[in-house]
Amino acid sequence: MEFEDEMMKSKGKVEEEKEEGNNNKKRKGIILILVGAPGSGKSTFCEHVIRVSTRPWVRVCQDSIGNGKAGTKAQCLALSATSLKDGKSVLIDRCNLNKEQRADFIKLKDSHQVDVHAVVLDLPAKLCISRSVKRTGHEGNLQGGKAAAVVNRMLQKKELPKLNEGFTRITFCQNEIDVQAAMDTYGALSSSDSLPSGCFGEKTTDTKVQLGIMKFLKRVDAPSKVSSDKTIPGPSIETIDVKPSVNEGQEPSETHSLDGIPTLAFPSISTADFQFDIERASDIIVETVEEFVNKIGNGRLVLVDLSRGSKILSLVKGKAAIKNIDPKKFFTFVGDITKLRSGGLHCNVIANAANWRLKPGGGGVNAAIFDAAGPDLDIATKKRAGSLAPGKAIAVPLPSTSKLFSKEGVTHVIHVLGPNMNSKRPNCLKDDYNMGCKVLREAYSSLFENFVSIVRTQGKLSDHDISNCDQKLRKEDSANVAEKNGKFKGYIEENESKRLCLTNGKEKASNNANTGGSMNKDWGSWAQALYNIAMIPEKHRNVVIEISDDVVVLNDVYPKAQKHLLVLARAEGLDRLADVGQEHLSTLRTMHAVGLKWAETFIKENESLVFRLGYHSAPSMRQLHLHVISQDFDSKHLKNKKHWNSFNSPFFRDSEDVIQEISEQGKPTLNDDEKLLSMELRCNRCRSAHPNIPRLKSHIAICKSPFPTHLLQNGRLLHAPMKDDAC
Repeated sequence: MEFEDEMMKSKGKVEEEKEEGNNNKKRKGIILILVGAPGSGKSTFCEHVIRVSTRPWVRVCQDSIGNGKAGTKAQCLALSATSLKDGKSVLIDRCNLNKEQRADFIKLKDSHQVDVHAVVLDLPAKLCISRSVKRTGHEGNLQGGKAAAVVNRMLQKKELPKLNEGFTRITFCQNEIDVQAAMDTYGALSSSDSLPSGCFGEKTTDTKVQLGIMKFLKRVDAPSKVSSDKTIPGPSIETIDVKPSVNEGQEPSETHSLDGIPTLAFPSISTADFQFDIERASDIIVETVEEFVNKIGNGRLVLVDLSRGSKILSLVKGKAAIKNIDPKKFFTFVGDITKLRSGGLHCNVIANAANWRLKPGGGGVNAAIFDAAGPDLDIATKKRAGSLAPGKAIAVPLPSTSKLFSKEGVTHVIHVLGPNMNSKRPNCLKDDYNMGCKVLREAYSSLFENFVSIVRTQGKLSDHDISNCDQKLRKEDSANVAEKNGKFKGYIEENESKRLCLTNGKEKASNNANTGGSMNKDWGSWAQALYNIAMIPEKHRNVVIEISDDVVVLNDVYPKAQKHLLVLARAEGLDRLADVGQEHLSTLRTMHAVGLKWAETFIKENESLVFRLGYHSAPSMRQLHLHVISQDFDSKHLKNKKHWNSFNSPFFRDSEDVIQEISEQGKPTLNDDEKLLSMELRCNRCRSAHPNIPRLKSHIAICKSPFPTHLLQNGRLLHAPMKDDAC
């Protein structure tokens, strides 16, 4: 009996030790070393992760470790060790720009049995310097003018981390999208989650990109399992937020079998920016998939969403299971649709939730795909069609020079346009779900029909080798441009007759002659900022100072005077002044009225200010915007002839004149000759000439001449009663 008791005690002790071991395994800590220059966003990263994560994290920051004041590296090491001993993970918020600075923190893993990760915030130096100079109240007092020199000096000596230093995992972030993805990944970690080992997001050389070679410093195919059966899979080369299929529990390693098999990855259409009811959308997705799943031969359909907690994925997964749809032919996947390959999902075709003009920009999937594909996609798209009717899709073969082709193996992008239920976007159907469901069903059907065509030709189409089937699709897409039915009739008619006309050479030439420019201006990614703010101002409340249904108001980021505002139109299709017609008079008048209101407000605060409201004939940034600018031109951002002449030559069109011209002639006059921007520098009051900007600024600071007669007419200037002083 005593022997049995001893055996029971011994067994109990073993089980306790085993359980304790399991708990320790579950709660294995992480030392996350942030690597980046001042202004790269390390503190913001830490604050976000600590705020949203259920895993206990401790931020270790040398700038504030001494009771809110700067401390020493030794103090940081001590706090890290104590936190790890308490079962917490730590975020090392120091620059850590060389191997020596990182080494002591990496050594902590030996005594605490933790993983050591690095997130490298390798953002452009210009961005880091700008942030550092502008910030106030910084913990380490690195702000203002001295910050630029410090950042430059530190970046010159940076030494990017390598796995052989002792890191378990390194994630490189080259832009703010990468940083957000990294924050989301670490913020989503619970105590029982783990991340796969390896090096992710490191830049490949141009030669390797051209050859289509994916660079892996280290790669594990399957995520690390923990006892809770919860995994956070490995990221792709470009992102760290690719997850495994949530449809049938596939691991990324299992999806490698998709390589070489025709696969369409598509997002949910119209459920995000266009606010289509998710329940109804999920029904339509599953019903349309069920209809086409046996028509795609050996192809596969994959519904993709960025969010692990995506409701649309969950609904579709459940409804597909009820209908017994073959999970090998259709499943769901969590990840960035432009960066799936290295996460284990190989897709030769991806769908783009496009806008009706088939143009880059906006937000969400459309912006991401055009950006990932590079200018090749925009060029290839223009060859196929100028616009797209709701409910239709068009397949665009990608040239081998496209980044999506070389990096991800994507041979085709299928643009598809669904119905709009968002009242802030043009042609809203409001609550007409009879029409909405019909259009959405047509959209998915057209999408899958295009994919069927690609599957039949084994995905080998190119610009020079198009099958008869695809030629038929192209003809149908051209016909779709002219389709006018139901509630979309006015929408298509208006835009085809007034702006697009891309297939009518004569009208296109006429438009170019009238506007003095091309109707097909390509906007770089940097030039999309105003468009993004106008379309989704709620996401930019830190810069927006007024929002209404028609306009958004914000301060110019690089003001050219004491007061310089931008009033943005919120209408789709108004990229610049050349796009404006009589149907937009109401919008222009609203913009003018809002601009006047702000100018009057500023004048009440400072009666010496004089304002002018107008448009650039050929703006450098997309989305029609009205400049509300004071005429002192007292700004450090006014640096060259182009800056000055863009506001003080015929290149700048006064708002009142534009409204009058459109009202009388139907279109504005555009003075977009580049020569206007290189004219000699002349005072905006007395018109005296000056050799350079510093001399000009010195003069206008003391010039009291009245403004030229033409500016004093037609309400072109707004000011308090002025004295008629001499220069």
